[in-house]
Amino acid sequence: MTSSSRRGLPHLAAAVDLPGEYEFGAHVELIRLAERGGLDFVTLDDTSTGAGPGAEVGPGPGPGLDAVAVLSRAVADTRRVGLVPMVTGPYAGSADGEAAVAHLDRVSRGRAGRRIDVSGGEPSHLAALTGPSPQGHAVRVADAIDGPARLAAARYADVVLARVTSRAQARSVRDQLRADAAESGREPDSLRVLAALSIDLGDGEHAAEPGHGGGGPRRSARGPLYRGGPVDLADLIASWHRDGAVDGFHLIPVEPRRDLERLVNGTVALLQHRGLFRTFYPGGTLREHLGLARPVGQIAGGRT
Repeated sequence: MTSSSRRGLPHLAAAVDLPGEYEFGAHVELIRLAERGGLDFVTLDDTSTGAGPGAEVGPGPGPGLDAVAVLSRAVADTRRVGLVPMVTGPYAGSADGEAAVAHLDRVSRGRAGRRIDVSGGEPSHLAALTGPSPQGHAVRVADAIDGPARLAAARYADVVLARVTSRAQARSVRDQLRADAAESGREPDSLRVLAALSIDLGDGEHAAEPGHGGGGPRRSARGPLYRGGPVDLADLIASWHRDGAVDGFHLIPVEPRRDLERLVNGTVALLQHRGLFRTFYPGGTLREHLGLARPVGQIAGGRT
């Protein structure tokens, strides 16, 4: 039995951002595509002004896109994929913002996640979201790899998105996060560490460019970037997971429609053919997709 089998299958998530696009339907189309591939969850950046639900008034330049509203609209068109609005700014920690994510979690029957801001260390808003949910409360997602942010993410997050550029760096970050989680009194296996990676699959089946593929992605203005074909990306995902460097990947398409289609129909299909990624969702909630237990009575870090 391989180490990959002992650790289970990798977790895969994707961003469904469409810069400059304000129509709900275009985003929902990408979310449905992600679900057809069996991805654990999708993320959508919030570009609204903080006015809350309904702030999107496109098309065209304006207040921006309300991620919670878009993902709430996608609930009716999907059944399993997790939905994570990446809300920032004052609205993220406000009562209205908390209520909006709690509502998304309820109407999706436990498929929601929420971004927690650990950039300054200890997050200020961590009360469990109220209301009935099949998964207890929304999955907490943080973006951090070092310093006080890493310590806070290890204590409070369910999923950490780590911007890493090599397998060795990924393994080091994951090991440190798990050690930090254990030191804070958490079970390390209650934390999922996903490598955050921009992907440019415009080269079709061609091999990854030197420095972008087998040896690890390359640094770029976008952050860690893989540029190459779906097959080499499948190999990268499988090898990093098999070696225990990551629990999975959060993939950000450079060209959203093109790259997500090639990810699902190329990379994911190949992993499924190899028995290295799910072909169906075994459960209904985001916590079940991620293999996380339902919280009972308190949140990580000891707060109720």
